[in-house]
Amino acid sequence: MNTVLTQHATAEAEQAPRKNFVELKGVTKRFGTNTVLENLDLAIPQGHMVTLLGPSGCGKTTVLRLVAGLEKPSEGRIYIDGEDVTDRSIQQRDICMVFQSYALFPHMSLGENIGYGLKMLGRPKSEIRDRVNEALALVDLEGFADRYVDQISGGQQQRVALARALILKPKVLLFDEPLSNLDANLRRSMREKIRELQQQFNITSLYVTHDQSEAFAVSDSVLVMNKGHIMQMGSPQALYRQPASRFMASFMGEANIFPAQRQADSVEIFGYRIPKPNHFGAENGACTVGIRPEAITLNTQGDESQRCSVHHVAYMGSQYEVSVIWHGQSLLLQVNATQLQPNVGDDLYLHIHPYGMFILNEG
Repeated sequence: MNTVLTQHATAEAEQAPRKNFVELKGVTKRFGTNTVLENLDLAIPQGHMVTLLGPSGCGKTTVLRLVAGLEKPSEGRIYIDGEDVTDRSIQQRDICMVFQSYALFPHMSLGENIGYGLKMLGRPKSEIRDRVNEALALVDLEGFADRYVDQISGGQQQRVALARALILKPKVLLFDEPLSNLDANLRRSMREKIRELQQQFNITSLYVTHDQSEAFAVSDSVLVMNKGHIMQMGSPQALYRQPASRFMASFMGEANIFPAQRQADSVEIFGYRIPKPNHFGAENGACTVGIRPEAITLNTQGDESQRCSVHHVAYMGSQYEVSVIWHGQSLLLQVNATQLQPNVGDDLYLHIHPYGMFILNEG
């Protein structure tokens, strides 16, 4: 049976997706003499989940607060659904925010917490009751309407906060480090639930986290920031497999970086020739390549160009994290714990999978 919330989701999903549903144009934000964001342009398509990722102090939370209306830009304009909302308050922007701290009222039942926004809008009690029950069902908390905050777990509290946002059917949903207070298993299940509901309701969403795996799991696109600037934006796969700079290569996981020579059908590093992957293009000559640790395996056989010495081994459960010295340089790789078990001091031979390599644009 179709319900009010799922009918809304279906209707929204059937609409042709709009481009640039949330836009920041030339946005600069200063706090006194400190410039936190500088001339930032950002466009988020309708129905997309974009995650802001970056080191502490990079400006990602400031972007979220600007979209929410909690901060006003020093320069530039902000648009939601084609309307200039730069000078509008958070109440006038048709957005909802899910906070790290959940921000639930302890003196209210869960049902009252979830229905609070509808109550403030003057909705009839019967409608509020029906939509609260539906929202609880969406986050797998049927029958919890009469419980209180101190009677449920942290993961359940986060689901209540999500239900409170979804019940208002906002144009834009904002997440501020929503899972950082949960343990690893709860984070995994909650990020799956957030992604499932965001896609079901086709809500344009902006998500801030410091956790790379969380960003990869929930996002259509990831935007990486550093020192108030956008470093790169794209799908999680694109950012990991084809980082645009040394900063991106090291920020999006571990990367081994070496000088190399591109040839017609191979890439040569320290005399070791690796088949040239298609994404390296037709150009030849000197270049800088990055190699992901999981693209490197160790063997007991190989030629002298592949020979390396095991310098450090760390057991990580399903794999070993191994550091080797290769032609005088340190290289990090991962070894499946059910296969070769390296020991410090072993002389072994490395093999590099070509599709775990990328070219770095040093410019």
